[in-house]
Amino acid sequence: MNTASLLAVCRVHQLLPDPGNVGVTAIDKRPVEGPVRVHKLGLHGDVQADRANHGGEDQALYAYSQDDADYWSGELGRELAPGFFGENLRVTGTETTGAVIGERWRIGLDLELEVTSPRVPCATFQRAIGEPQWVKRFTQAGRVGTYLRVIRAGTISAGDHIHRTFIPKHGVTVGQWFSEPTAELVQVLLDAEADGEIRLQDEYHAKFEKVLRRSDL
Repeated sequence: MNTASLLAVCRVHQLLPDPGNVGVTAIDKRPVEGPVRVHKLGLHGDVQADRANHGGEDQALYAYSQDDADYWSGELGRELAPGFFGENLRVTGTETTGAVIGERWRIGLDLELEVTSPRVPCATFQRAIGEPQWVKRFTQAGRVGTYLRVIRAGTISAGDHIHRTFIPKHGVTVGQWFSEPTAELVQVLLDAEADGEIRLQDEYHAKFEKVLRRSDL
């Protein structure tokens, strides 16, 4: 029996001023009611203020699990409503940090998504959360959630079931890659890409070079 489901669909509530390079941030996400259309660049009506670092087709959506949110609720001593982490999708019954790179989800009747990469925390995130040393804490905890690309557009609503339709055999999760990017993992991912099992975004190959150079030292 499939118990994974979409707890909330969140999109930008308002753009907030931010001292970063863009000048504003769209991290203020709030749950919306009713069906929402999803296209190649994410939710209809949503905004990606900084597409150079947090957006584009390979990061069309950001998903965060309720289990990880509950962990942070305990750490911070307060309830963290959907959208708190700037996520578009708050999910339950399936892992986000533990999702395998390249795995696919079907949500609702027709939306198909593909897991791409972990969320890398930034100074804008820390400013929005308002917690001291937040980037360091979030990084050390390793509960980062996952970005997703849209394979097939569709419409979703809170309460929709999430079906994992494909799980690559390589087994490397976004959490593993975020926390332990080793030369061994680089080779596993390169082999999976060469076999046509997954399609890695360009950022992976840039990181591969850094990891391999470090392993040679």
